[in-house]
Amino acid sequence: MLQFVDFALLRRGMLLALVLVLTGCAMAKPRTDDPWEKFNRKVYRFNDKVDQAVIRPTAVAYRKVTSTNVRRIVSNFFHNVRMPITIANDALQGDIKDALKGTGRFVINSTVGFLGFFDPASKMRLPPRETDFGATLAKWGVAEGPYLVLPLIGSTTARDVWRMPVDGRLFDPMGYYSRTHDYELGRQYWPSMMFLVTIRAGAIDAENLVEGAFDPYVFYRDAYRQRRLYTIYNGEPPIEAIQQLQGVEEDDIDSLLEEQRAYDKKQDDGSHD
Repeated sequence: MLQFVDFALLRRGMLLALVLVLTGCAMAKPRTDDPWEKFNRKVYRFNDKVDQAVIRPTAVAYRKVTSTNVRRIVSNFFHNVRMPITIANDALQGDIKDALKGTGRFVINSTVGFLGFFDPASKMRLPPRETDFGATLAKWGVAEGPYLVLPLIGSTTARDVWRMPVDGRLFDPMGYYSRTHDYELGRQYWPSMMFLVTIRAGAIDAENLVEGAFDPYVFYRDAYRQRRLYTIYNGEPPIEAIQQLQGVEEDDIDSLLEEQRAYDKKQDDGSHD
């Protein structure tokens, strides 16, 4: 179901898109500093406690009562429902060809694919891809801004944080559904909550990557920035952007390795106690 939007908001969005096009700025490069680290770490610890107490157990329970195939089908459905976000932002970025491909993928999976539960479009050379309003701003030269961790939301930046109100208000069918319905027990939010559970369930297999990190906060921060970099550049970031993202001199690499070795030794000593 396509999203109906408020025409005043739509006009403002179109005006913003026009201004961005007229500026003709180059693609914004990523930032490597973390000026809000003290605040971010506090929020990170809060989010981690909430995850361990509520979110992760829910995701684990979901995995126990579902098979891999069922989880894939449910994930297909949610990604198809959110496809209008990618289509709209491809258009705002001037990538009309990708917007048309996304539209074709959405139509095929919504019909032949039974509301998106199945993915015949991928077999028709219309592979999945994602973009959002944060990537749109980056496309037109808006700087990334400081890294930011928000309560119950997680990693973002001063630029990417705008994708939540803009995409959620204008382009996300689940956002439209939750705003236009009012059920007992907040059932209008259940689809969005279920979507988050599917994402968290899919991340459980990668948890061992974090366990070996000497600083999980830094791990998540760098992983988020890398993922965003590849999203903004459609999977092909230039070498200059990658180098700036790494943000460390050669002399610093040895010190980082020493910190990792010290952490590993501490973990080994603790396991032998």
